[in-house]
Amino acid sequence: MAMKRHRLAQQRESRGFTQEALAELMGVDRSTVVRWESGRGDPRPWMRPRLARALGVTADGLQGLLASTTADADPHADRHAYALRHPERSDIETCAVLRTGFQDLAERYDQEPSAGLLAEAGRQLVQVTLLAGEARRGRVQRELRILQADTATLMGQLVWDASQRRDHGAAKSFYSQGASVARHLRDHTLEGHALLRTAYVALYGARDAKADLAICLQAATTAAASSHALAGLAMLHAAEAHAMLGEATACERALGQAERHLGRTAPADAAAELISPSQLGRLTGSCYLSLGQHRRAEHVLTATVAELPERRKSRAIVLGNLTLALIRQGEVDAGVDALDQAIEDLEETRGGGGMNIVFGAARELRPWSRQPRVQDVHDRLLALMATT
Repeated sequence: MAMKRHRLAQQRESRGFTQEALAELMGVDRSTVVRWESGRGDPRPWMRPRLARALGVTADGLQGLLASTTADADPHADRHAYALRHPERSDIETCAVLRTGFQDLAERYDQEPSAGLLAEAGRQLVQVTLLAGEARRGRVQRELRILQADTATLMGQLVWDASQRRDHGAAKSFYSQGASVARHLRDHTLEGHALLRTAYVALYGARDAKADLAICLQAATTAAASSHALAGLAMLHAAEAHAMLGEATACERALGQAERHLGRTAPADAAAELISPSQLGRLTGSCYLSLGQHRRAEHVLTATVAELPERRKSRAIVLGNLTLALIRQGEVDAGVDALDQAIEDLEETRGGGGMNIVFGAARELRPWSRQPRVQDVHDRLLALMATT
C-alpha cells in the first residue's frame, strides 16, 4: 500500500492550482509537487513558509497537510512483486513500472544527498539484472537490458558523488558495466553516456585532462550518429579538458561544436533529458575560469546561477566556480556572498563536485582569513565537513 497526501492535493485544488501552476509559483519542477503529494518527498524547510502562503494555510496547517496520509492500493507495487516472484513472466508493463522507479531516482539525484539514494538504486540494479536474465520475450529483455545499463551508470554516478569523488574504482566498474551492456545492445547513446561518465572520473577525479579528452572524443564519436544531445555534452567536456591543458583555441572550437550539437537536439533524442538550459553556461564558465579569463567566467557563471533554482548540486558547483572567479579578481566580498550560497546548497545535498570546488575556493580565501565574514564561512565549512 502506498501512503498519499490527499488533503494536500485537495488544498492545492481548492486554491485553484494545478500541479504545474503550483510548481511554477514555487520555482520547482512538476515532479517535485508530485513527490510532495505522493508522500515520496517533503518540501525543503526554506520553501515551507512560501508554500503555506500559496495554499492559504498556517505553518502548523501545512505541517498537518504533510502529516495527513491515507493508504492507496498501488497496482505498480503488486506488478513489481509479481515480476520478482515470476521473473520469466516479465512483460512491457513490468518494464514501465521499473522505468518509472529509475526516473524518480534520476530526478532526485540533483536534489538529495547521493548516500541516501544508494541503497534504493542498488536494489533496483540487482532486480533489473535478475529480470533481464530471466525474461523470455525478446522485446521485454531488450527494454530491461536498456534499463540495466541506465541504472548501472546512475549507480556509478551515485557512488562517486557519495564518496566525495574519491572512489574512482567503484564508479568506473559501474560505468564499465553500463557500457558493456550497451555495446551488447549496439545502443550507441547508452554506450556514449557510460563513456562520458568515465571521462568525468579522469577529469575531476584523477585530474588527468589528456585521458579525459581522449574518452570524451570517443564518447562524442560513439554517440554522434544517434544523439546530438550526448555528442554535445561530450564536446562540452572536451572543451573543459582543452581549457585545463591551456589550449584556448581548441577549447573555443570544441565549445562551438558542442553548441551546434546541442542546438540540433530534438525532443525525441534519447539523451535529451541529460541536457538542461544551464549546461552550456556552466561548462563555458568553467572553461574560462581554467583559462584564467576570470571576468568572462564571472559574467557567464552569474547568468547560469539564475537558471538553476532547484538543481542544487549543479548550482553549488556553479557558485563555487563563481566564487573562484570573483576572488581571483580581488572581489572578496562578492566571492564570500557566492560561497555562502554554495554552502547553503551543499548543506542540503552534500554534492561531491560542489564540495571539492567550495573547499578549494575557501583555501584561496586564506589571505583574508582574519576578516569576520571569511571566518564565518570557514566555520560553516568545518560544520559541513563534520556532518558529511
